[in-house]
Amino acid sequence: MLTSEEVKHIALLARIGLTDSEVEKYRNELSGVLDFFHELGELDLSRESVGDGIPVKENDTREDRVAEFVEIGREDILNGVPVRKDGFIKVRSVF
Repeated sequence: MLTSEEVKHIALLARIGLTDSEVEKYRNELSGVLDFFHELGELDLSRESVGDGIPVKENDTREDRVAEFVEIGREDILNGVPVRKDGFIKVRSVF
């Protein structure tokens, strides 16, 4: 079982403020969770193979395609800006 100091340390790492009653509550709950992980660690998985029960999926993403944007969208973008100069968007100086 976790100590109160360990729970307070975990709460500090998680940036959670806990009252004394909450420390005791989480001491019991976190200990139960950790005990469950210890039980999982003791399971015999030697008969299991990687991927049992998990469907294997092939890569079904689309091919990359180059699309010409220059003439199609350039004028639409430039028409939506307040100030243009020589075919470029004019903005105020950043510095």
